[in-house]
Amino acid sequence: MTALWFTASGLGELSRNKVIWDITLQLGYPEYFIYVLGVAKVTGVVVLLIPNRLLRLKEWVFAGIFFDIIFAFFSKLIVIGPAATADAVLAFVIVSATYVMFRKLYPASYNVPS
Repeated sequence: MTALWFTASGLGELSRNKVIWDITLQLGYPEYFIYVLGVAKVTGVVVLLIPNRLLRLKEWVFAGIFFDIIFAFFSKLIVIGPAATADAVLAFVIVSATYVMFRKLYPASYNVPS
């Protein structure tokens, strides 16, 4: 679900989807930032979909996704209002569930040198 959500979002940013662009510009972000965000999202999804590889990079992708959601939430809350934050809250729940499943599949191991 996370991959689908962020692929759609990233492709919407890269294809200049009017709804996505209007909201992002209304929030005060520059046009070039929308393209950078789109490339980051699509690239991150590709990394997430590669099975059993790049586990450390996947952690960074999840971190980036969480930052994206948190910034979207607070940007919308401050500029547009609380009603506009519903999608960010839903995305946070979905990505959190995905991350928990990821950690169950690939538990973190911390090897401390002796």
